[in-house]
Amino acid sequence: MLILSTIAGVVVIFSVLLDAFETVVLPRRVNRRYRLTSLFYRYTWIPFSTCVRKIPLPSRRENFLGYYGPLSLIFLLAVWAFGLIFGYALLQYGAGEHVQLSNEPITFGTLLYHSGETFFTLGYGDIVPKSGIARALAVFEAGMGFGFLGLVLGYLPTIYSRFSTREIEISLLDARAGSPPTAMELLARFGNCPEQEVLDKIFRDWERWSAEVLESHISYPVLNFFRSQHNNQSWLGALTAILDATSLVIAGVDGIRNEQAKITFAIARHAMVDLTQTVNARYIPDFPNRLPREELLRLRETLAARGVKVRSTEAAEDKLASLRSRYEPYAQSLAQRLLINLPPWMHPEKKKDNWEAGPWDRAIQAKGLSERIQVFDDHF
Repeated sequence: MLILSTIAGVVVIFSVLLDAFETVVLPRRVNRRYRLTSLFYRYTWIPFSTCVRKIPLPSRRENFLGYYGPLSLIFLLAVWAFGLIFGYALLQYGAGEHVQLSNEPITFGTLLYHSGETFFTLGYGDIVPKSGIARALAVFEAGMGFGFLGLVLGYLPTIYSRFSTREIEISLLDARAGSPPTAMELLARFGNCPEQEVLDKIFRDWERWSAEVLESHISYPVLNFFRSQHNNQSWLGALTAILDATSLVIAGVDGIRNEQAKITFAIARHAMVDLTQTVNARYIPDFPNRLPREELLRLRETLAARGVKVRSTEAAEDKLASLRSRYEPYAQSLAQRLLINLPPWMHPEKKKDNWEAGPWDRAIQAKGLSERIQVFDDHF
């Protein structure tokens, strides 16, 4: 029994340390199916998302979804801490001799308590290890407790730094492509600029953003669950809108060269595919068509009215369909997995950008109207 306890303790501690190393230190995706972190997110996200789906109000549902990322991070750290405490308690039970000041019998529950106070370096001294092995284990566990504290202090700022970097570019997209962003708005606002360098610079910025998101979200998968500050913004929606816009340019827009669009499409599609695997999203064979024929015709007409002519040849349509088939299934799967609404190719009606809206707008407009009426009455 004591040998089995020792072996189990070694296995638990090794598994927790390996999982923490792969999650925090190792800068690449681990393909092993059974990992503590993967199991944790799989068996916490599913019940959480199932409960959130039952909330009828979209804004309230999105607010609750915003809690999952930070909370899961805290609970994951707690799981690691408990795993190490439990593992060392097994080792102490299997290899150590202890004395309790009250002369009560030493049970596994008592050793679990002793392991916890050692890990967090409380040092009450009510339970004392007697053997050399037990004392060595206590020293190692106390040192690991300090290391765990350093892990927490270093891990959390890194996560939030990456999150902040991601959100800056998403906020900048608001004035460039609307809220939520769409390919039509982006091309309508910048596709007819006299200098194409303006549009190419936007694509270049999003080429780098896609690469940064790919790197950060693979290194720290919890970032996939972090929601943006506004309910109509998301990293997935922004990435999809950029893929939509570059697809249109690659398929053919009169007067716009597609060299930079091709490069941006490549890295953005790379990010979309790899991040789908990171969150274990499943392929959806019958996903809805985001751009049916009538919507494509309306998109062309709207862009043409704003000075951007999308080619309507058969070759251009086939090219667009081919490009869409390379990323839309992944976007749909990610959206279903993370409960994120994908942006349309164009809004059915004019929408205000986030920068145009505010909580006092109606009151300000009503006050301005009343003042104008009063001036009119005074004049007459």
